[in-house]
Amino acid sequence: MAAKRPQLTGRAAILAVVVCAIAMSLAYPVREYVAQRRQIAQLEEQQAKALRKLQQLEERRRRLEDPEYIKRLAKERLFYCEPGADCYQVLDEGEAEATAKVGTKPPERPAWYVTLWRSFEAADKGLPPTPAASGSPAPAASASASPEPSASASASVG
Repeated sequence: MAAKRPQLTGRAAILAVVVCAIAMSLAYPVREYVAQRRQIAQLEEQQAKALRKLQQLEERRRRLEDPEYIKRLAKERLFYCEPGADCYQVLDEGEAEATAKVGTKPPERPAWYVTLWRSFEAADKGLPPTPAASGSPAPAASASASPEPSASASASVG
């Protein structure tokens, strides 16, 4: 009877090692190639965005060089009026209230330590902290804020 040949010959083992070595030597360059292609795509996208932004800025520059556009912007945004022209500004109720409140000063918020101390006092007395205490000024600040406390007292007496 003839002798059985082994399944894995020396030639097959060497061929397998060579194929593995070639695959291992190509894996890193292929990975780098893919990474570089991805980076190139990202850079091209950034370049396209930058070009779009540049075109928008160029368009804005051209518009800002136009004197008629500047006049229109001044009229719309800054409410400028040309000399000799009668200009009116219509206010909605909400805008009128907002402009009326512009002159008044909003109530000052007390310092954090004043609020903290008031909460300690309220906890000591067993009271819940009052929400008005957080928005009202400190007692010392309110007493020093009114320059004439006797004016209100004299008005109520007379």
